[in-house]
Amino acid sequence: MTIQIVGSVRASSKASAVKGRVRWDPVHSLWNGIMAAITLISAPFTFSEATIFVFLIATGTVLLLGHSVGFHRRLIHESFSCPLWLERILVWFGTLVGMSGPFWMIRTHDLRDWAQRQPGCHPYLSHASPMLKDYWWQVHCRLKLDNPPAFELGRAGRDRFYRFLEHSWMVQQLPVMALLFWLGGWSFVVWGGCARIFICVHGHWLVGHLAHRRGPQHWLVDGAGVQAHDVPWAGLITMGEAWHNNHHAFPESARLGLYPGQSDPGFVFLKALERVGLAWDIKTPETLATRKLLHRVENKLDRLIQNQMASPGGR
Repeated sequence: MTIQIVGSVRASSKASAVKGRVRWDPVHSLWNGIMAAITLISAPFTFSEATIFVFLIATGTVLLLGHSVGFHRRLIHESFSCPLWLERILVWFGTLVGMSGPFWMIRTHDLRDWAQRQPGCHPYLSHASPMLKDYWWQVHCRLKLDNPPAFELGRAGRDRFYRFLEHSWMVQQLPVMALLFWLGGWSFVVWGGCARIFICVHGHWLVGHLAHRRGPQHWLVDGAGVQAHDVPWAGLITMGEAWHNNHHAFPESARLGLYPGQSDPGFVFLKALERVGLAWDIKTPETLATRKLLHRVENKLDRLIQNQMASPGGR
């Protein structure tokens, strides 16, 4: 039996990404709903320059250290190496983003990654539904495939600290909330805690939705049922994660912003770690094996450069 390996996914020939049922996920739905309700009700009454500052610092920190570098580039794709103690700190920050524990994040990411490489997949996995329906599905529901693939979490799955985070991902917010309360009372808790989680969860969904619907493309992957797009306006605030077309082209690359003007704070942070000896073996498209199914999309910039080169004065 042929087994297709994509990240932690181990998919047999019987596994299908097409047929399945979307069901309400009470744990994540109630968590996300409570964070949204507290934010929308309380934020207008606790607004100040100090709370905005706390919100920006807290949100930027967990997105950069945790979601982008810890969860995505290290734990999921292993696009760089670092000491285990540093990896665990970065993964803890990823848990503070508030979406779920590390194992849930790995499985959710890798299932979508595997499904989008198939000729067809369920609209839940491709963000193909209208925006409001896709929002409800992604933030409040889960997909149960009729014939799902298996998962092998490897080293991460055997790590006791990650198992602890997986079972206590909500509780991990408590010491942070306590620190925020000590620093500035309930207003800091609302903005540095609840609003941070609300924006991270909903922003992750929105950028993911748009990145599979519309936007610039530099690359296409032959045979993949779902192609990715870049979301330029979100490049900086997602720490580089919004260059999703680049990521589909080079999934193991630690560098996501590949072209001029594509900001990638996550990669800048990794290069800083490399300079002090805390990161090494940083993968980029230049160091990865060539993907035979990958080809470049000719866009307006490419045609402009070609036209300039072809003109008499362009050589």
